[in-house]
Amino acid sequence: MLTDKTILITGGTGSFGNKFTRRVLNEFNPKKIIIYSRDEYKQYVMQQKFKDYSKKLRFFLGDVRDEGRLYRAFDGVDIVIHAAAIKQVPAAEYNPIEAVKTNINGAENIINAAIDKGVEKIIALSTDKAVNPVNLYGATKLVSDKLFVAGNAYVGDKDTLFSVVRYGNVAGSRGSIIPFFKSLIKDGEVNVPITDCRMTRFWITLDDAVDLVLKAIDEAKGGELYVKKCPSFKITDLAKALKSDCNFDNIGIRPGEKLHEVMITEEDSRTTVEYDDHYIIYPDLDWWTKIDNKPGGCNVEDRFRYSSDTNNEWLSQEDLKNLLDEIDIVY
Repeated sequence: MLTDKTILITGGTGSFGNKFTRRVLNEFNPKKIIIYSRDEYKQYVMQQKFKDYSKKLRFFLGDVRDEGRLYRAFDGVDIVIHAAAIKQVPAAEYNPIEAVKTNINGAENIINAAIDKGVEKIIALSTDKAVNPVNLYGATKLVSDKLFVAGNAYVGDKDTLFSVVRYGNVAGSRGSIIPFFKSLIKDGEVNVPITDCRMTRFWITLDDAVDLVLKAIDEAKGGELYVKKCPSFKITDLAKALKSDCNFDNIGIRPGEKLHEVMITEEDSRTTVEYDDHYIIYPDLDWWTKIDNKPGGCNVEDRFRYSSDTNNEWLSQEDLKNLLDEIDIVY
């Protein structure tokens, strides 16, 4: 699948980029992996981490806002994984134009460069926050998702394909709640701040996220939006799994935050197909004619909603304790 392919990862120095790069180098024999990002220090750190693979890796300084730089970077590239984004909700709220420039204008630049440079396949990473968005970050990612799906209508006689992979907060990644809780507990705190004791989330690891992207690279025909099936957990159970005798400080839900993660809305259910370990939301557009359900796929029920509070699979405190021992925490 990725043997002898040249792969470029935008925002490749992040948690996903590091894990994806490691997995691809260990499991495949790519021709080259290009890390495209704007932070030279993070590129230096990643270079040191992967110094044994220096012949396979290239580090390309650039910003997705810079269309000309993308055209240069995409020359000879077969597959693009688009992970670059302004992701922090408060930062996007305070700097809205910057979020628009990166998350929306950057997506447009990638689409144009990919088509013109003949890239085979682009997989864009999305977020649960793009579903019925209540903050600017989610709104910009919703627009980004729409742009990548619609990009398939603009390829003409080219073979370029665009698809999207959606998942929520990755367990243990930078900015997730687990490193924050662990840091508080390590400092001797017994009162853990909980924004709302009713809050639920999906559990997904970096390896799960990489698995879903690899599936999309292998199978996507262009226009699909992939959603991984994941177990749910209560935030209070997560805190108790980290420190069984902790107390909760109910500090109130923050601006732009949801009680529950939603991956698929009732409106999307009309074009959603369920498979063994994932869902695919197919485009509801006139140009879409490629739908071909694979064996085992079936349409979800009308008004189906995939949300962390109504999930069929749940993690107990004991489950969470065991899983916490297995994940890498990124501080």
